Amino acid sequence: MSGTTPTIPSLPLKLSSRDFADHKFEHYQWLLEHAPVARGRVAVLRVNLVTRYDDCRMVLTDSRFVRNRARATGKPSAGPAPFPLPKSIAALATSMITQDDPEHRRLRNLVNKAFTPRAVAKLEHRVEEISHELLDSLARRAGPFDLLAEYARPIPTRVIAEMVGLDKSEIARFSEVMRVLSEGLSGWAIARTLLFDLPTSRRFLDGLIARKRANPGDDILSQLIHAEEAGDRLSHDEVLSMVFLLVIAGFETTLHLIANGVRTLLEHPGELARLRADPESWDSAVEELVRHRGPIQSTKPIYPTEDVALHGVTLRRGAPIFPLLGAANHDPRVFPDPDRFDVARTPNRHLGFGFGAHFCLGAQLARMETRVALRNLFERKPGPRIAVPESELVIRRLPGWHGYERLPVALG
Repeated sequence: MSGTTPTIPSLPLKLSSRDFADHKFEHYQWLLEHAPVARGRVAVLRVNLVTRYDDCRMVLTDSRFVRNRARATGKPSAGPAPFPLPKSIAALATSMITQDDPEHRRLRNLVNKAFTPRAVAKLEHRVEEISHELLDSLARRAGPFDLLAEYARPIPTRVIAEMVGLDKSEIARFSEVMRVLSEGLSGWAIARTLLFDLPTSRRFLDGLIARKRANPGDDILSQLIHAEEAGDRLSHDEVLSMVFLLVIAGFETTLHLIANGVRTLLEHPGELARLRADPESWDSAVEELVRHRGPIQSTKPIYPTEDVALHGVTLRRGAPIFPLLGAANHDPRVFPDPDRFDVARTPNRHLGFGFGAHFCLGAQLARMETRVALRNLFERKPGPRIAVPESELVIRRLPGWHGYERLPVALG
Protein backbone atom coordinates (compact mmCIF):
# COMPACT_ATOMS: atom_id res chain seq x y z
CA MET A 1 0.00 0.00 0.00
CA SER A 2 3.02 2.25 -0.24
CA GLY A 3 2.14 5.53 -1.85
CA THR A 4 -1.55 5.45 -0.93
CA THR A 5 -3.25 8.73 -0.10
CA PRO A 6 -4.43 9.03 3.51
CA THR A 7 -8.19 9.34 3.78
CA ILE A 8 -9.87 11.51 6.38
CA PRO A 9 -12.06 9.20 8.44
CA SER A 10 -15.41 10.22 9.83
CA LEU A 11 -15.18 10.61 13.60
CA PRO A 12 -16.07 8.94 15.84
CA LEU A 13 -14.35 6.13 13.97
CA LYS A 14 -16.65 3.10 13.87
CA LEU A 15 -14.43 0.05 14.29
CA SER A 16 -17.27 -2.29 13.32
CA SER A 17 -18.03 -0.50 10.05
CA ARG A 18 -17.41 -1.75 6.54
CA ASP A 19 -15.50 1.46 5.79
CA PHE A 20 -13.01 0.86 8.61
CA ALA A 21 -12.59 -2.83 7.76
CA ASP A 22 -11.74 -2.01 4.15
CA HIS A 23 -9.70 1.17 4.67
CA LYS A 24 -8.12 0.88 8.12
CA PHE A 25 -4.55 1.29 6.91
CA GLU A 26 -5.36 4.44 4.92
CA HIS A 27 -7.22 5.81 7.95
CA TYR A 28 -4.23 5.04 10.16
CA GLN A 29 -2.03 7.35 8.07
CA TRP A 30 -4.30 10.32 8.71
CA LEU A 31 -4.85 9.51 12.39
CA LEU A 32 -1.11 9.17 13.07
CA GLU A 33 -0.46 12.68 11.83
CA HIS A 34 -3.63 14.58 12.70
CA ALA A 35 -5.49 12.75 15.50
CA PRO A 36 -3.13 10.58 17.57
CA VAL A 37 -5.94 10.34 20.14
CA ALA A 38 -9.33 10.06 18.46
CA ARG A 39 -12.90 9.26 19.32
CA GLY A 40 -14.20 5.87 18.29
CA ARG A 41 -17.11 3.49 18.66
CA VAL A 42 -17.32 -0.27 19.04
CA ALA A 43 -20.98 -1.10 18.47
CA VAL A 44 -22.70 1.22 21.02
CA LEU A 45 -19.58 1.66 23.16
CA ARG A 46 -17.78 5.00 23.00
CA VAL A 47 -14.00 4.64 23.23
CA ASN A 48 -10.78 6.58 22.86
CA LEU A 49 -8.37 5.40 20.18
CA VAL A 50 -4.60 5.79 20.65
CA THR A 51 -2.54 5.38 17.49
CA ARG A 52 1.14 6.40 17.81
CA TYR A 53 3.78 3.81 18.69
CA ASP A 54 5.18 5.47 21.83
CA ASP A 55 1.69 6.25 23.12
CA CYS A 56 0.51 2.67 22.61
CA ARG A 57 3.55 1.34 24.47
CA MET A 58 2.88 3.77 27.28
CA VAL A 59 -0.75 2.67 27.60
CA LEU A 60 0.33 -0.99 27.57
CA THR A 61 2.91 -0.57 30.34
CA ASP A 62 2.07 2.47 32.51
CA SER A 63 0.59 1.51 35.89
CA ARG A 64 -2.10 4.18 35.46
CA PHE A 65 -3.76 1.96 32.84
CA VAL A 66 -5.35 -1.37 33.77
CA ARG A 67 -7.35 -4.21 32.18
CA ASN A 68 -9.73 -4.71 35.10
CA ARG A 69 -12.68 -2.38 34.61
CA ALA A 70 -13.80 -2.64 38.24
CA ARG A 71 -10.37 -1.56 39.45
CA ALA A 72 -10.34 1.45 37.13
CA THR A 73 -13.84 2.65 37.97
CA GLY A 74 -13.62 1.90 41.68
CA LYS A 75 -16.90 -0.03 41.37
CA PRO A 76 -16.47 -3.66 42.50
CA SER A 77 -19.74 -4.57 40.79
CA ALA A 78 -18.40 -3.59 37.34
CA GLY A 79 -18.10 -6.71 35.20
CA PRO A 80 -15.19 -7.74 32.95
CA ALA A 81 -16.94 -6.39 29.85
CA PRO A 82 -18.33 -2.88 29.27
CA PHE A 83 -21.79 -4.46 28.91
CA PRO A 84 -23.64 -7.13 30.95
CA LEU A 85 -23.04 -10.79 30.05
CA PRO A 86 -25.29 -13.75 30.85
CA LYS A 87 -24.07 -15.47 34.00
CA SER A 88 -23.70 -18.79 32.18
CA ILE A 89 -20.96 -17.43 29.91
CA ALA A 90 -19.36 -14.74 32.09
CA ALA A 91 -16.53 -17.15 32.96
CA LEU A 92 -15.47 -17.23 29.31
CA ALA A 93 -14.90 -13.45 29.42
CA THR A 94 -13.23 -13.37 32.83
CA SER A 95 -9.82 -14.57 31.72
CA MET A 96 -6.41 -13.21 32.64
CA ILE A 97 -6.73 -10.89 29.62
CA THR A 98 -9.04 -8.77 31.80
CA GLN A 99 -6.91 -9.08 34.95
CA ASP A 100 -3.94 -7.15 36.33
CA ASP A 101 -1.07 -8.27 38.52
CA PRO A 102 -0.79 -10.09 40.85
CA GLU A 103 -3.83 -12.11 39.69
CA HIS A 104 -2.79 -11.86 36.05
CA ARG A 105 0.72 -13.14 36.83
CA ARG A 106 -0.66 -16.07 38.86
CA LEU A 107 -2.92 -17.19 36.01
CA ARG A 108 -0.28 -16.60 33.33
CA ASN A 109 2.29 -18.69 35.15
CA LEU A 110 -0.14 -21.61 35.25
CA VAL A 111 -0.81 -21.66 31.52
CA ASN A 112 2.57 -20.40 30.29
CA LYS A 113 4.05 -23.93 30.26
CA ALA A 114 2.01 -24.68 27.12
CA PHE A 115 3.78 -21.94 25.18
CA THR A 116 7.43 -22.05 26.29
CA PRO A 117 10.02 -22.15 23.47
CA ARG A 118 10.81 -25.76 24.43
CA ALA A 119 7.13 -26.77 24.28
CA VAL A 120 6.70 -25.02 20.92
CA ALA A 121 9.84 -26.68 19.51
CA LYS A 122 8.43 -30.09 20.43
CA LEU A 123 5.30 -29.27 18.40
CA GLU A 124 7.13 -28.18 15.23
CA HIS A 125 7.54 -31.69 13.84
CA ARG A 126 3.81 -32.27 14.27
CA VAL A 127 3.00 -28.99 12.51
CA GLU A 128 5.25 -30.06 9.61
CA GLU A 129 3.31 -33.32 9.34
CA ILE A 130 -0.08 -31.62 9.41
CA SER A 131 0.99 -29.02 6.84
CA HIS A 132 2.29 -31.60 4.36
CA GLU A 133 -0.74 -33.82 4.87
CA LEU A 134 -3.05 -30.91 4.04
CA LEU A 135 -0.98 -29.89 1.00
CA ASP A 136 -0.96 -33.49 -0.26
CA SER A 137 -4.75 -33.52 -0.08
CA LEU A 138 -5.12 -30.11 -1.74
CA ALA A 139 -2.75 -31.15 -4.56
CA ARG A 140 -5.21 -33.88 -5.52
CA ARG A 141 -8.01 -31.35 -5.80
CA ALA A 142 -9.05 -29.72 -9.05
CA GLY A 143 -9.78 -26.02 -9.01
CA PRO A 144 -9.58 -23.31 -6.33
CA PHE A 145 -10.13 -23.85 -2.63
CA ASP A 146 -10.69 -21.61 0.39
CA LEU A 147 -7.25 -21.36 1.96
CA LEU A 148 -8.73 -20.16 5.25
CA ALA A 149 -11.05 -23.13 5.68
CA GLU A 150 -8.87 -25.85 4.18
CA TYR A 151 -5.31 -24.93 5.15
CA ALA A 152 -4.95 -22.00 7.56
CA ARG A 153 -7.70 -23.14 9.95
CA PRO A 154 -6.99 -26.90 10.20
CA ILE A 155 -3.37 -26.41 11.30
CA PRO A 156 -4.02 -24.54 14.58
CA THR A 157 -7.28 -26.44 15.10
CA ARG A 158 -5.49 -29.77 15.20
CA VAL A 159 -2.57 -28.41 17.22
CA ILE A 160 -4.81 -26.93 19.94
CA ALA A 161 -7.00 -30.05 19.96
CA GLU A 162 -3.92 -32.16 20.65
CA MET A 163 -2.68 -29.71 23.27
CA VAL A 164 -5.91 -30.06 25.27
CA GLY A 165 -5.98 -33.83 24.74
CA LEU A 166 -9.05 -34.33 22.56
CA ASP A 167 -10.03 -37.63 21.00
CA LYS A 168 -10.21 -37.58 17.19
CA SER A 169 -13.97 -37.94 17.42
CA GLU A 170 -14.16 -34.66 19.34
CA ILE A 171 -12.15 -32.48 16.97
CA ALA A 172 -15.11 -31.53 14.75
CA ARG A 173 -17.15 -30.46 17.78
CA PHE A 174 -14.19 -28.58 19.22
CA SER A 175 -13.74 -26.80 15.88
CA GLU A 176 -17.27 -25.46 16.19
CA VAL A 177 -16.55 -24.30 19.74
CA MET A 178 -13.48 -22.45 18.48
CA ARG A 179 -15.51 -20.83 15.70
CA VAL A 180 -18.09 -19.59 18.21
CA LEU A 181 -15.48 -18.25 20.62
CA SER A 182 -13.47 -16.52 17.93
CA GLU A 183 -16.11 -15.25 15.51
CA GLY A 184 -19.46 -15.14 17.25
CA LEU A 185 -19.20 -11.90 19.23
CA SER A 186 -19.68 -9.50 16.35
CA GLY A 187 -22.30 -8.55 13.79
CA TRP A 188 -25.99 -9.36 13.84
CA ALA A 189 -25.42 -12.90 15.14
CA ILE A 190 -24.31 -11.71 18.58
CA ALA A 191 -27.71 -12.33 20.22
CA ARG A 192 -27.77 -15.95 19.04
CA THR A 193 -24.17 -16.33 20.15
CA LEU A 194 -24.83 -15.04 23.66
CA LEU A 195 -28.10 -16.88 24.21
CA PHE A 196 -27.45 -20.20 22.45
CA ASP A 197 -24.02 -20.82 20.90
CA LEU A 198 -21.87 -19.83 23.88
CA PRO A 199 -23.94 -21.72 26.49
CA THR A 200 -23.83 -24.79 24.21
CA SER A 201 -20.07 -24.41 23.84
CA ARG A 202 -19.70 -24.04 27.58
CA ARG A 203 -21.53 -27.32 28.17
CA PHE A 204 -19.13 -29.09 25.83
CA LEU A 205 -16.13 -27.58 27.63
CA ASP A 206 -17.62 -28.37 31.05
CA GLY A 207 -17.91 -32.00 29.99
CA LEU A 208 -14.35 -32.03 28.65
CA ILE A 209 -13.00 -30.62 31.92
CA ALA A 210 -14.99 -33.18 33.93
CA ARG A 211 -13.57 -36.02 31.83
CA LYS A 212 -10.01 -34.73 32.22
CA ARG A 213 -10.49 -34.40 35.95
CA ALA A 214 -11.61 -38.03 36.18
CA ASN A 215 -9.05 -39.38 33.69
CA PRO A 216 -6.09 -36.98 33.33
CA GLY A 217 -3.71 -37.36 30.41
CA ASP A 218 -0.43 -35.89 29.22
CA ASP A 219 -1.93 -32.61 28.02
CA ILE A 220 -2.09 -28.98 29.14
CA LEU A 221 -5.73 -29.17 30.23
CA SER A 222 -5.01 -32.08 32.57
CA GLN A 223 -2.01 -30.18 33.93
CA LEU A 224 -4.16 -27.13 34.68
CA ILE A 225 -6.77 -29.25 36.45
CA HIS A 226 -4.04 -31.02 38.40
CA ALA A 227 -2.64 -27.67 39.47
CA GLU A 228 -6.06 -26.81 40.87
CA GLU A 229 -6.23 -30.04 42.84
CA ALA A 230 -2.64 -29.61 44.07
CA GLY A 231 -3.70 -26.51 45.97
CA ASP A 232 -3.12 -23.82 43.36
CA ARG A 233 -6.75 -22.77 43.85
CA LEU A 234 -7.62 -22.74 40.15
CA SER A 235 -11.40 -22.83 40.09
CA HIS A 236 -13.54 -24.61 37.52
CA ASP A 237 -14.42 -21.25 35.93
CA GLU A 238 -10.72 -20.33 35.78
CA VAL A 239 -9.93 -23.60 34.01
CA LEU A 240 -12.78 -22.83 31.62
CA SER A 241 -11.43 -19.35 30.92
CA MET A 242 -8.00 -20.88 30.27
CA VAL A 243 -9.46 -23.04 27.50
CA PHE A 244 -10.96 -19.88 26.01
CA LEU A 245 -7.55 -18.24 26.23
CA LEU A 246 -5.87 -21.19 24.49
CA VAL A 247 -8.30 -20.75 21.61
CA ILE A 248 -7.58 -17.03 21.25
CA ALA A 249 -3.82 -17.26 21.89
CA GLY A 250 -3.12 -20.42 19.92
CA PHE A 251 -5.79 -20.52 17.23
CA GLU A 252 -7.40 -17.27 16.15
CA THR A 253 -4.16 -15.34 15.77
CA THR A 254 -2.46 -18.12 13.83
CA LEU A 255 -5.10 -18.90 11.23
CA HIS A 256 -5.42 -15.26 10.16
CA LEU A 257 -1.67 -14.68 10.23
CA ILE A 258 -1.24 -17.61 7.82
CA ALA A 259 -3.97 -16.36 5.50
CA ASN A 260 -2.84 -12.72 5.66
CA GLY A 261 0.69 -13.95 4.96
CA VAL A 262 -0.35 -15.76 1.80
CA ARG A 263 -2.27 -12.72 0.59
CA THR A 264 0.60 -10.33 1.34
CA LEU A 265 3.32 -12.44 -0.25
CA LEU A 266 1.29 -12.89 -3.42
CA GLU A 267 0.88 -9.10 -3.51
CA HIS A 268 4.68 -8.71 -3.29
CA PRO A 269 6.28 -11.20 -5.71
CA GLY A 270 9.69 -9.55 -5.37
CA GLU A 271 9.74 -10.19 -1.62
CA LEU A 272 8.53 -13.76 -2.17
CA ALA A 273 11.39 -14.30 -4.61
CA ARG A 274 13.85 -13.07 -1.94
CA LEU A 275 12.47 -15.67 0.47
CA ARG A 276 12.72 -18.47 -2.05
CA ALA A 277 16.33 -17.50 -2.71
CA ASP A 278 17.13 -17.29 1.02
CA PRO A 279 14.93 -19.65 3.10
CA GLU A 280 16.81 -18.60 6.25
CA SER A 281 14.86 -15.32 6.05
CA TRP A 282 11.51 -16.87 6.91
CA ASP A 283 11.72 -15.89 10.58
CA SER A 284 12.31 -12.27 9.64
CA ALA A 285 9.53 -12.45 7.05
CA VAL A 286 7.02 -13.63 9.63
CA GLU A 287 7.89 -10.68 11.89
CA GLU A 288 7.31 -8.30 8.98
CA LEU A 289 4.00 -9.98 8.17
CA VAL A 290 2.92 -9.43 11.79
CA ARG A 291 3.88 -5.75 11.53
CA HIS A 292 2.59 -5.05 8.04
CA ARG A 293 -0.70 -7.00 8.00
CA GLY A 294 -0.95 -8.69 11.36
CA PRO A 295 -4.29 -10.10 12.52
CA ILE A 296 -4.25 -8.27 15.87
CA GLN A 297 -5.04 -4.59 15.32
CA SER A 298 -5.93 -3.64 18.89
CA THR A 299 -5.94 -5.00 22.42
CA LYS A 300 -8.99 -5.57 24.58
CA PRO A 301 -10.18 -2.37 26.30
CA ILE A 302 -7.76 -0.70 28.70
CA TYR A 303 -8.95 1.69 31.41
CA PRO A 304 -7.22 4.69 33.07
CA THR A 305 -7.30 4.67 36.87
CA GLU A 306 -7.13 8.49 36.81
CA ASP A 307 -7.59 11.27 34.28
CA VAL A 308 -4.60 11.32 31.90
CA ALA A 309 -3.84 14.08 29.37
CA LEU A 310 -2.46 12.93 26.03
CA HIS A 311 -2.01 15.19 22.97
CA GLY A 312 -4.48 17.70 24.37
CA VAL A 313 -7.16 15.06 25.02
CA THR A 314 -8.15 13.97 28.53
CA LEU A 315 -8.48 10.23 28.87
CA ARG A 316 -11.10 10.01 31.62
CA ARG A 317 -10.82 7.61 34.50
CA GLY A 318 -12.64 4.35 33.72
CA ALA A 319 -13.33 5.28 30.06
CA PRO A 320 -12.27 2.50 27.66
CA ILE A 321 -9.19 2.96 25.48
CA PHE A 322 -8.27 0.93 22.42
CA PRO A 323 -4.55 1.14 21.53
CA LEU A 324 -4.57 0.65 17.75
CA LEU A 325 -1.52 -1.58 17.40
CA GLY A 326 -2.02 -1.77 13.65
CA ALA A 327 -1.59 2.00 13.43
CA ALA A 328 1.42 1.98 15.78
CA ASN A 329 3.07 -0.59 13.51
CA HIS A 330 2.85 1.92 10.65
CA ASP A 331 4.12 4.92 12.60
CA PRO A 332 6.83 6.61 10.48
CA ARG A 333 8.49 7.87 13.67
CA VAL A 334 9.58 4.29 14.35
CA PHE A 335 9.39 2.44 11.01
CA PRO A 336 11.06 4.06 7.97
CA ASP A 337 8.80 3.86 4.92
CA PRO A 338 6.19 2.08 7.07
CA ASP A 339 3.83 1.05 4.29
CA ARG A 340 6.60 -0.83 2.45
CA PHE A 341 6.62 -4.61 2.99
CA ASP A 342 10.23 -5.70 3.54
CA VAL A 343 10.94 -9.32 4.57
CA ALA A 344 14.40 -8.30 5.81
CA ARG A 345 13.28 -5.25 7.83
CA THR A 346 15.53 -4.65 10.80
CA PRO A 347 15.09 -3.56 13.47
CA ASN A 348 11.44 -4.55 13.64
CA ARG A 349 10.13 -3.70 17.11
CA HIS A 350 6.48 -4.12 16.13
CA LEU A 351 3.59 -4.33 18.57
CA GLY A 352 1.74 -7.00 16.59
CA PHE A 353 1.59 -9.31 19.60
CA GLY A 354 1.16 -6.52 22.13
CA PHE A 355 3.78 -5.45 24.64
CA GLY A 356 4.52 -5.70 28.35
CA ALA A 357 2.81 -7.98 30.85
CA HIS A 358 0.00 -8.88 28.44
CA PHE A 359 2.26 -9.79 25.51
CA CYS A 360 0.39 -12.44 23.49
CA LEU A 361 0.82 -15.80 25.19
CA GLY A 362 0.66 -17.69 21.90
CA ALA A 363 3.11 -15.51 19.95
CA GLN A 364 5.85 -18.15 19.80
CA LEU A 365 3.41 -20.83 18.64
CA ALA A 366 1.80 -18.53 16.07
CA ARG A 367 5.20 -17.60 14.65
CA MET A 368 6.27 -21.23 14.30
CA GLU A 369 3.01 -22.45 12.75
CA THR A 370 2.95 -19.52 10.31
CA ARG A 371 6.58 -20.03 9.25
CA VAL A 372 6.06 -23.75 8.65
CA ALA A 373 2.73 -23.29 6.85
CA LEU A 374 3.95 -20.54 4.51
CA ARG A 375 7.36 -22.03 3.79
CA ASN A 376 5.89 -25.42 2.88
CA LEU A 377 3.18 -23.90 0.72
CA PHE A 378 5.52 -21.69 -1.29
CA GLU A 379 8.31 -24.27 -1.55
CA ARG A 380 5.99 -26.99 -2.82
CA LYS A 381 3.77 -24.85 -5.03
CA PRO A 382 5.59 -22.47 -7.38
CA GLY A 383 2.54 -20.66 -8.73
CA PRO A 384 -0.27 -20.17 -6.20
CA ARG A 385 -2.57 -17.26 -6.93
CA ILE A 386 -5.68 -15.59 -5.57
CA ALA A 387 -8.51 -17.19 -7.54
CA VAL A 388 -11.03 -14.31 -7.47
CA PRO A 389 -10.93 -10.62 -8.36
CA GLU A 390 -9.75 -8.23 -5.66
CA SER A 391 -13.28 -6.87 -5.28
CA GLU A 392 -14.54 -10.28 -4.13
CA LEU A 393 -12.19 -10.52 -1.14
CA VAL A 394 -14.16 -9.52 1.95
CA ILE A 395 -12.36 -8.35 5.09
CA ARG A 396 -14.09 -9.30 8.34
CA ARG A 397 -15.85 -6.56 10.29
CA LEU A 398 -14.44 -7.68 13.62
CA PRO A 399 -13.10 -4.83 15.80
CA GLY A 400 -9.46 -5.23 16.75
CA TRP A 401 -8.69 -7.77 14.01
CA HIS A 402 -7.65 -7.90 10.37
CA GLY A 403 -8.54 -10.97 8.36
CA TYR A 404 -10.63 -12.26 5.48
CA GLU A 405 -13.98 -14.02 5.39
CA ARG A 406 -12.65 -16.35 2.70
CA LEU A 407 -9.44 -16.55 0.67
CA PRO A 408 -9.97 -18.53 -2.56
CA VAL A 409 -6.62 -19.77 -3.89
CA ALA A 410 -5.57 -21.80 -6.91
CA LEU A 411 -2.30 -23.70 -6.55
CA GLY A 412 -1.34 -23.42 -10.22
